[in-house]
Amino acid sequence: MQLQGPVFVGVPLLGPILICMLIHQPSSRYASYLVWKELGGGFRWPLALPLGLYSFQLALSWTFLVLFLAADSPGLALLDLLLLYGLVASLVFIWQPINKLAALLLLPYLAWLTVTTAITYRLWRDSLCPTYQP
Repeated sequence: MQLQGPVFVGVPLLGPILICMLIHQPSSRYASYLVWKELGGGFRWPLALPLGLYSFQLALSWTFLVLFLAADSPGLALLDLLLLYGLVASLVFIWQPINKLAALLLLPYLAWLTVTTAITYRLWRDSLCPTYQP
């Protein structure tokens, strides 16, 4: 196998992977750790709602990638993003009394979701009316 193939496939993936590792997931992962630690750790009942909702938002986040990139379905991806946005916003309010820093760490994620939702909406709208595109 020649080295050029993996290089041409891997290099475009490095940017998104590094950005996710450095910006997106670590802050929300650290935030979930703060909530887990604040509520005593382990797998106890008080953790069910705050971390259960967090787990559900992770699943929705991963589902968005599948719907948008693999299934080429901007309408379903937009619906997924709207659900995800509401879920993350509710996490901010649920986590705020538990750990203020954890709630604040979700705000950049909400900003990113706002931009992503706007772009996805535009792509969905343009896919419905292709004759009116500039």
